[in-house]
Amino acid sequence: MAVSAERPSASAETTTIIQPSKGWVRLGLRELWRYRELLYFLTWKNILIQYKQAVLGVAWAVLNPIITMIVFTVIFSKFLHVGTGSKGGLPYPVFVYAGLLPWNLFSGSLSSAGASLVGNSNLITKVYFPRLVIPGSAVLGQIPNFLISFVVLIVLMVAYHVAPTWNVVFLPFFTLLALATAMGVSLWLSALYVLYRDVQYIIPFLVQIWMYVSFVMYPPDTIPHKWLWLFSLNPMTGVIEGFRWALFGHQYQAPNWEFWISVLMVMVVLMSGLYYFRRMERVFADLV
Repeated sequence: MAVSAERPSASAETTTIIQPSKGWVRLGLRELWRYRELLYFLTWKNILIQYKQAVLGVAWAVLNPIITMIVFTVIFSKFLHVGTGSKGGLPYPVFVYAGLLPWNLFSGSLSSAGASLVGNSNLITKVYFPRLVIPGSAVLGQIPNFLISFVVLIVLMVAYHVAPTWNVVFLPFFTLLALATAMGVSLWLSALYVLYRDVQYIIPFLVQIWMYVSFVMYPPDTIPHKWLWLFSLNPMTGVIEGFRWALFGHQYQAPNWEFWISVLMVMVVLMSGLYYFRRMERVFADLV
């Protein structure tokens, strides 16, 4: 006997029940791709907020690294006589500005993404979407600042007669590495911020201390060789060193084993951040 299935009427309602995941979680990156339009709009929103009602507008993206570069040049180069490495040849302003570019991309992402979940609490508690979109849009929102600041680096290189080498083709890789590092740490901080509001006080302190152990204003040659492995555990070490090598080639140290340790740490930070964020995602709506 054939059984005919009765088709639901047009007025029938479909109820979707969303339940928190149990046990070990999946990353859900495919779901993130389905919400790529939301990621785009939130990123654009974060970009507009940065310059909304700002007197100098996008000029802040230029003034911040330039003023920092001047201060570091006066203190570390003029007073403390810090060089630019054993091979030399690089003017100190170009050296330090090239380190500030990936660093400002990283630190700006942490400052913006750290409080992003709490700042979007109304959105989180009212509608479902992958929560990875929020810190992800905060990190991507720092890219325009990076590109604007990069134009200033080009001007500095022209002014000091520093020409890039063919290694510059690897520059997009190190930029992606900086974004991956920023994303991994931001996922940790944004999830922890929901649980512990004290994180808002830790982030500025963390950024400040982290900069001084990331070879932004001094080269690795100033550190005894036996301690370099310890500095290579810092994921930003490989990012900054690789960024300079991609720009200046033979004038700077090529990636070595310390660099690959740093790259491995980037992957560890990113993957652990993804898993921790996804695991804690089940309680965001209750605590935010």
